[in-house]
Amino acid sequence: MNKQSLAIFISVTLLCLFTATFLQHIQSGHRLGKPGLALESHSLTNSKGEVVGTNVVALPERVLDYNSERMAITDLEFTVLPRDTTFGKRRYIAPDGFFVDVNAILMGTDRTSIHKPEFCLDGQGWRIVKSELRNVHVSSPIAYDLPVMTLTAMKRSRLTDGRIVDLKGVYSYWFVCENRLTAKHGERMWWLARDLLFTGTLPRWAYVSCFGTCYPGQEDATFERIQQFIAAAVPEFQLPSAALSRAASIGPSTGTVAVAP
Repeated sequence: MNKQSLAIFISVTLLCLFTATFLQHIQSGHRLGKPGLALESHSLTNSKGEVVGTNVVALPERVLDYNSERMAITDLEFTVLPRDTTFGKRRYIAPDGFFVDVNAILMGTDRTSIHKPEFCLDGQGWRIVKSELRNVHVSSPIAYDLPVMTLTAMKRSRLTDGRIVDLKGVYSYWFVCENRLTAKHGERMWWLARDLLFTGTLPRWAYVSCFGTCYPGQEDATFERIQQFIAAAVPEFQLPSAALSRAASIGPSTGTVAVAP
């Protein structure tokens, strides 16, 4: 190793040590922020029927004409995510059989509860083919546009009758804490670091996703149904403080749903 390489190596090592020490210092005295989602007492079980939590995100039982059923957390979620993670998981089923899986993950004191959302689809065998930033108009508690990142994915699956078909998945997600909303993972990480540094508060971020499947060619219609579902469901479990803060920061809502440039 020459002198220049050695100097670079030492500089990078010292920078890493300084950053780790700094983050440890500011986190040791931080305050945990308030959640942006409503909570309720309920025993949450994993796939083995074991109770792994006593609080859940208060997802509504019924949205529009959808009935719902609770879903158990997966073994992977139970194994990988911190034990102070709070979950909310329901499958909403419309009269025609169309369903929307809603998954809410709320961090506690460990910020690693919230991960890059694309990992969720990759881990289930879906291949992402498109990503779009969209706005869903929500009218309550005030009119505002909720930013959602919408991923289109595909997967080859075997039906119950044995046929093998190509399926498409439409996956819309966003992040919310007490006073902020974003659909961008990088922006959420920036706000988290800034709040820790300047206020000593660790924002209690949540990650909310809505997922529906369809056959190729039906992706736009599927997103329209998910969009309508989100607009009706969000006021039922997402606290109004984040919406009020977003409306105050960007002005009146346009009431449109548009693909971001």
